[in-house]
Amino acid sequence: MRLFTFIEKHLKEILTEWDSFAQSLVLAGDDMTALALRDHAEGILLEIAADIKTTQSARQQVQKSQGDAPGENRHGSSAHIHGALRQASNFSLLQLSAEFRALRATVLRLWLPSLAQVGEDVINDMVRFNEAIDQALAVSIGTFSTEMNETRELFLAILGHDLRAPLSTISMTGQILTRMADAGERVVESGKRIDRSARLMARMVEDLIEYSRTQLGKSIPVTLAPSDVGEACRAAIEDAQATCPATRFEFSAEAGLDGDFDRVRLHQLFANLFINAAQYGVEDRPVIIRAHGDADFVTVQVTNFGPPIPKASLESMFRPLVQLPATLEDARPSTSLGLGLYIARAIVVAHGGEIGVDSSEVDGTVFTVKLPRANSLQG
Repeated sequence: MRLFTFIEKHLKEILTEWDSFAQSLVLAGDDMTALALRDHAEGILLEIAADIKTTQSARQQVQKSQGDAPGENRHGSSAHIHGALRQASNFSLLQLSAEFRALRATVLRLWLPSLAQVGEDVINDMVRFNEAIDQALAVSIGTFSTEMNETRELFLAILGHDLRAPLSTISMTGQILTRMADAGERVVESGKRIDRSARLMARMVEDLIEYSRTQLGKSIPVTLAPSDVGEACRAAIEDAQATCPATRFEFSAEAGLDGDFDRVRLHQLFANLFINAAQYGVEDRPVIIRAHGDADFVTVQVTNFGPPIPKASLESMFRPLVQLPATLEDARPSTSLGLGLYIARAIVVAHGGEIGVDSSEVDGTVFTVKLPRANSLQG
């Protein structure tokens, strides 16, 4: 009996065994009905049987083995829906893979004893069956991973959004304490610390929200309008100074730093760079900021004089969740999430610009941002 015929005729028997295995994967205390456990397994088997029936050329076989078969990742297939439902049911990727391994073994174990002899058709059916199982598994895993990532990033985005209001209240309280006319020195200092901590947490929240946006497949939006990079740097220095009061910032700028930029994003970009430079610098050396322009670009360089960074670390600094150890963690509080440079790079890219970093004992660590004065990017 051909394998596709066996699957169609013995569907109930195969699914019964598969149900028993899937039930063994459910954690104690979870309430999943037989229908929920079996969801779309019947459809997966029937799609596999139909695939085996279909004539396949050598080229199509190669495409399938490389994951390029037509419709392999189609939405609405039983394997696609199965992966989404398993993620929603708190299965793990290992459990999902184990289900397909059990399905493969069950079908072959039940089918092979029914054969009188093993001929070319049997071998071809086994090859086609394994191809189809692997294809269905790849679709399910792809959907499972996408759903898991979107769920995680949505949670992070909601968490970041909900933290904004209490942080704003904390910061306002700190500012009030520093301005009380009859407050003692200890109260004023406490107010300053509260305000600095709230600013750091607010920046982490903003970075978290932007990171969640990029992980959901969206670029950071920019709204371009005539803006001055020098003004953005000065505003960002005020923010960085309030966050890192022990650091001295030296800023120099040439005239003519205007162009089409998103001024809010520029402030976010430069504040991240300046605070990062302060955290990884040393107290007896300033953070030096230089801005200049030419006919097409505005360039900003940010230099600190902390220990030189190895080349291998330089290559990973703009990746998310990467953080180097600060030199003076007690004096230079860290953003702790390791997202500041990742967000900075995303903002530069959204403007059509470039960002790079070099580090040496003599010249310090230098971040260079190059932004085009005019472009047609849309937010």
